[in-house]
Amino acid sequence: MTTGPAIVWLRSDLRLADNPALDAAIATGEEVVVVYVRDEVTDGSRPLGAASRWWLHHSLTALASSLEAIGGSLVLRTGSGPDTIRDLVSETGAFAVFWNRRYGLAREADAQLKEDLRGRGITCESFAGNLLFEPWTVRTGDGNPFKVFTPFWRAALAGEPPRAPLPAPTQIRSLRDVTSENLESWNLLPTRPDWSGGLQEMWTPGEKGAHERLDDFVENTLRLYHRRDEPGPVTTSRLSPHLRFGELSPHQIWAKLDRTLPADADKNKAKFLSEVGWREFSYNILFHFPELDTKNFRPEFDHFPWGDADPELITAWQKGKTGVPLVDAGMRELWATGYMHNRVRMVVASFLIKNMLIDWRVGEAWFWDTLVDADEANNPASWQWVAGSGADAAPYFRVFNPMLQAEKFDPQQEYIRRWVPEFGTSDYPAEPIVDLKASRDRALSAFEELKALRQAS
Repeated sequence: MTTGPAIVWLRSDLRLADNPALDAAIATGEEVVVVYVRDEVTDGSRPLGAASRWWLHHSLTALASSLEAIGGSLVLRTGSGPDTIRDLVSETGAFAVFWNRRYGLAREADAQLKEDLRGRGITCESFAGNLLFEPWTVRTGDGNPFKVFTPFWRAALAGEPPRAPLPAPTQIRSLRDVTSENLESWNLLPTRPDWSGGLQEMWTPGEKGAHERLDDFVENTLRLYHRRDEPGPVTTSRLSPHLRFGELSPHQIWAKLDRTLPADADKNKAKFLSEVGWREFSYNILFHFPELDTKNFRPEFDHFPWGDADPELITAWQKGKTGVPLVDAGMRELWATGYMHNRVRMVVASFLIKNMLIDWRVGEAWFWDTLVDADEANNPASWQWVAGSGADAAPYFRVFNPMLQAEKFDPQQEYIRRWVPEFGTSDYPAEPIVDLKASRDRALSAFEELKALRQAS
């Protein structure tokens, strides 16, 4: 007979509905301890950037309120996640610990914790809560991980369909008198200066805000998704930060769209679900290559001749003062809202990596600090894709022309003029900080050098 509470360890799954770990804990019939650990010390636990810390504060606030509404409470702790869970087991006399899986380096600490707890006779289970398809279930015919998206997604869709999402609990019995830290003491919010005004205007962190965003997308924006490359109008879902913090699960998105239209009825739906598939692909890469944010996926790029990272040039890129209108618009959107349109992300990344010839890791780190959807898989995988050093990065030598991209995708300059109001006036630079043609030629020469090194080795 079981005695004692069950612990639910939350990470990137800050929701009540479709939360398999929470569902399993409640199903025990025992009291439950729901805990979030701010862990910046365990291997693989990358400290959050400033924009993500802002989001986390509001997401945890919303989650705590939702738990209280059904009789529960949220426990907050700081430190090593695995050590904190071990301490909580001792403090509370818990008989079981549940969590939803993660897929980077930190999973090694999770595996060790699971082994330790089971060795002490404690029930410990992990669940598939954050991906449609577990990475080890989608492999090539010879058993290897996929390195190209299209065959990966085709294989994923050919397997078992995603499970139905779990309903939200209506009642929870929390173990009381468990010591919790005060969220305000974590100092997640900016103070002086408070740069979060644009984030507050654009976003509503939390599970409720996530579903409102999903409903709005399906009802009003999905029909425009074929125009997703245009940054001026709202044609994309903007669900990425909600997915990143797990306020919404991919299973819920899948089910919502399946209820809306038949699977083959609308190209917009199929394309959007394939973009969800790119998230799955990025996590598949991370699972098999957990140092994705620090090492080149393609090791030959270790020899790529990156230029010196001139601090003044990097600052101009960060602040949106490059003299390239689409690049400047994207970087200013990022600073104001914690978000950037996906097409523009590719353009600003290409400009930094290939026109400025700066290592992709410099840009990845800036996005990690400033994006509300900075994700341990998507962020580095996308930067490596643009750099040519990542998976499915063909043609790896492609250099986006930011002027042509603007003409094609923002022909009325709606996006550019929104974020760069001085564009077209004497206050805007007459020339970019780097010559686009000369810098493109320099990048192509660098790729030729890399090709020659590969052939010589």
